[in-house]
Amino acid sequence: MAVTDTIADFLTRIRNAQQASHRIVDIPMSKEKKTLTELLYKNGYILKYTFVDTPNKQGEIKIALKYDPISRIPAIRELVRVSKPGRRIYKGADNLPRIINGLGVAFVSTSKGIMSDKDARAANIGGEVLCYVL
Repeated sequence: MAVTDTIADFLTRIRNAQQASHRIVDIPMSKEKKTLTELLYKNGYILKYTFVDTPNKQGEIKIALKYDPISRIPAIRELVRVSKPGRRIYKGADNLPRIINGLGVAFVSTSKGIMSDKDARAANIGGEVLCYVL
């Protein structure tokens, strides 16, 4: 099946796995998805991840989702795709969004690669706002 928006597919797979209370989700690998997975881990939204290289395929990312041990509430409360293939959203370093006054994270595709809004603000770089994570 051909997917036109790979980032939206990535976010949807994570969202669906959390709604079904799955512990692990498998996602087809790409460079963007690798970077987004590493950023989700760095910001504490997922438990762990592994990159599996499979022969004759593009590979897979196995993500262990993070839940609260007592209430079983997922660490990721909301995933929102901002910039879409039909409408790209670009922001300068001064206008990068603050998600719930710093409690959430926006991921930005910059000339230096994909990074969080905090890192982009610190480096004074703007770019395409990919998604919000709360």
